[in-house]
Amino acid sequence: MLKLSNTIAISLVLLLITFLVLIFDIQLPQKNSVIVKAPQADSNGLFTESAREEYRQKLFKAMFWQAPDLSELENEKNKAEILYGKDLIVNTSVYFGEHGTVAAGATNGMNCQNCHLDAGTKVFGNNYGSVVSTYPKYRARSGEIESVFKRVNDCFGRSLNGKTLDSSSKEMQAIIAYIHWLGKNVEKGKKATGSGFKDIAFLERAADPNLGLAVYSAKCQSCHQKDGMGLKNADKTSYTYPPLWGPNSYNNGAGLYRLSNFAKYVKHNMPLGASHVSTQLSDEEAWDVAAFVNSQPRPIMNIQNDWPNIAEKPFDHPFGPFADGFDEKQHKYGPYKAIIEKKKPQNKKNTPT
Repeated sequence: MLKLSNTIAISLVLLLITFLVLIFDIQLPQKNSVIVKAPQADSNGLFTESAREEYRQKLFKAMFWQAPDLSELENEKNKAEILYGKDLIVNTSVYFGEHGTVAAGATNGMNCQNCHLDAGTKVFGNNYGSVVSTYPKYRARSGEIESVFKRVNDCFGRSLNGKTLDSSSKEMQAIIAYIHWLGKNVEKGKKATGSGFKDIAFLERAADPNLGLAVYSAKCQSCHQKDGMGLKNADKTSYTYPPLWGPNSYNNGAGLYRLSNFAKYVKHNMPLGASHVSTQLSDEEAWDVAAFVNSQPRPIMNIQNDWPNIAEKPFDHPFGPFADGFDEKQHKYGPYKAIIEKKKPQNKKNTPT
């Protein structure tokens, strides 16, 4: 009877996995698949809770990109450089903030991992897993083929609202080395499952900053503070919780200034402790709090050269001119479905060859 019960339990686990694959739109690895063996029953035909949890964790890791284990660094000739690169991502402000040891005042004091969570390793946390595998690539924002160096400097100039790095500098080389190491197991030309942001359903209405204020007050301000200016650590060298607006936040040229990016990011990562399989915000809350945060004052960057082909501007880029006939307000807050539908034939016509 016990063995029959456990057979049923295993069947239920497999059904649950199938359910999760469908619900979370998980694409299982096509190559180099990891075979996860089912847990072994004890002498009584029972499975301990720890065995079940271990099985669940192995399945999860098999489904999504995972950063290499730090123990693998022992085999890397440039171990020290890679570790320096990681530290630059985690503690950017120590090196480039107000009292930075490399270049004081070169950034707004935020850290790279304020946007690229867990040093760029979190699943759907804007990680670096597929950077090396997909670059160089054409980016419509610049209208050019961009290198990883350009991509890193975009973050310094936009999200960190600061000065770009010399591509030959020790710091840039270390950051690139770390990003290369993180993506070493991703096939060239492929995007690993779990990279970037996870999609979120569109609203039938415009995102509402007033509703977003209520969400922010209830679920965000305890960390990011009522004034949105964030919270620094005890010695004031770095932000424990980064500013979401104001003079030390990301500027209007940053990727998170697009509502869809911000909504995807917070939906699957915020508040603290949330993940793409354990969210704490509804889709509407994510869109509305994105609208609230991105309606607040922040640094202004000269973006007149962005999107040189205006037909390639994304549906939620909030600055005209546009080729689709919709105004700046709708491009910023939505509703977006009509814009996206109109852009489809334009995108086919303007896709670079």
